[in-house]
Amino acid sequence: MSVGFVMMAHNALHRAGQVARHLADHDCPVVIHVDRRTPEADFFALVELVRDKKNIHFAPRIACDWGTWSLVEASRGAAQMLLDLAPDLNHISLISGACLPIKPVDQIVEYLHAHPTTDFIESVTISEVPWIQDGLGEERFSMTFPFAWKRQKRLFDLWVDLQRRTGIKRRIPAVIAPHMGSQWWCLTRKTLENIFNDPERATFDQYFRKAWIPDESYYATLARRHSDTIESRSLTLTKFDFQGKPHLFYDDHLTQLRHASHFFARKVWPGARKLYGAFLGPKARLTDDGRAPQIGLDRVFSEAVARRTRGRPGLLMAGRFPNEGFENHVTAAPYAVFHGFDDLYADFQIWLSETIGTRAHGHLFAPENVEFAHGQAGFSGCLTTSAALRDYNPESFLTNLIWNTRGEHQSFLFSPRDSQGISKLLARDPNAVIAAISGAWALPLFRSGLPIEKLRAKAARLQRREAAHLTRLRERRTRARVRIWTLAEVLENPTEPLNIIQEDLSVPGAAHAQTLPENLPMEGIDLFLQELRNAGMNPYTAGSFGERNAPIVDANTQTQAPEVLVNQDKR
Repeated sequence: MSVGFVMMAHNALHRAGQVARHLADHDCPVVIHVDRRTPEADFFALVELVRDKKNIHFAPRIACDWGTWSLVEASRGAAQMLLDLAPDLNHISLISGACLPIKPVDQIVEYLHAHPTTDFIESVTISEVPWIQDGLGEERFSMTFPFAWKRQKRLFDLWVDLQRRTGIKRRIPAVIAPHMGSQWWCLTRKTLENIFNDPERATFDQYFRKAWIPDESYYATLARRHSDTIESRSLTLTKFDFQGKPHLFYDDHLTQLRHASHFFARKVWPGARKLYGAFLGPKARLTDDGRAPQIGLDRVFSEAVARRTRGRPGLLMAGRFPNEGFENHVTAAPYAVFHGFDDLYADFQIWLSETIGTRAHGHLFAPENVEFAHGQAGFSGCLTTSAALRDYNPESFLTNLIWNTRGEHQSFLFSPRDSQGISKLLARDPNAVIAAISGAWALPLFRSGLPIEKLRAKAARLQRREAAHLTRLRERRTRARVRIWTLAEVLENPTEPLNIIQEDLSVPGAAHAQTLPENLPMEGIDLFLQELRNAGMNPYTAGSFGERNAPIVDANTQTQAPEVLVNQDKR
């Protein structure tokens, strides 16, 4: 016996009972905590459902409010109970009543047995990575939150506003270095016991009791203090919408869930009979082995967010009523911007010029100087390579360059290492065609050979800049035509962006190059990104690599590209 489960449940208890029985059938002990506010009839129905399973137990019930200390208190009590009941356990995994195992339990046990000293918990420093999607960030650690957000929302908002107006902040104790992460973790017995027996436990409890959503920070912070080995990821698959609310998994996600590299999925709709039947039924052992990429699932939810926030061209709905900005074109002619491509492909500018018939500039907004095509010292309209003159008004620099070259298509390279003053103009310009590979900033750092400790701060800085740029490109007001791939998607199929460039961006009369540019060295980038995660910096813009990566394919040997991945395509 190597793993036990703590389950936090409050509704749809019949589904929670099914999952608990499934785990217990594979000799995994389960301790269930049911919210004290759950109706007694539902609770006793669950007790009756699992009565015959001797390795399923119930923790003392605590009334839980979302985002409050009560959730930590409940999970901690249940985990301590499980440690006492099963002294031979090596790992404890926290799941919810809406979680569903999407891999055979034997495979989960085998995987954890192969990693006996590893704690699987997302744990990142909030100062370096924008973990929060829609809510309080660093303020959750410097303010107090005595009111429950869902039950006392008006009081909650008034108290937060008062603290902001008066500048009241509480001191973070010296022993605490706040980290954030998913509340669904899998920790070793040793780490949990050290957390529960920490000599500074009273200090930690007093501090996190007043923090906002402490279940996302309490364990992530203390695991950093006590763990021997942290793999900064959750074994539970969760997807969130643009407001930070969890997506539900339905029956039509079955194929994608079979291919996911995680062991559990959350949240699963209680009415998803096909999912529960497939993963808890007698054929559950026939699920996928996890080697298929998770790209398909990422695409489904990216498209769902795009549909929810932007809708389809020409269609309106009351919940997404637009405030259109009617304006003339920002620039005089179409042009193209390639974000991150030169980090993946050798001699990309040369290939670009030969393929689509454009004048391919380098990094026009490089911090040192302007990189005009062919190394020119000046350009049409008396534009110079001076970065200082360019940065005095970067938007005018670009509009002048496009105006001065009307009749000739222009393109240039862009990256988070460049001056970002042009980002807003690119997003609102209908003439801009932007192809971006998010996470490509990691490749030069990876090739530098420097230790992670020296690269972590720089990686966090580059990712923040890239994330801000991509956020502008994804806004509803964006008028540029945008295509975004993650680094993980491109490594699965390096020819896809190149084929799309040839098909969609070619200037009339351009002769396509017969060969594709070679890939720059990328072998081992997945391990480098995992090292960044383990160091507390989550490279989320690079995409999901899964537990194992497929081999990187050379662009010149790939003959067929899969379905085009388009995050945004505005015409």
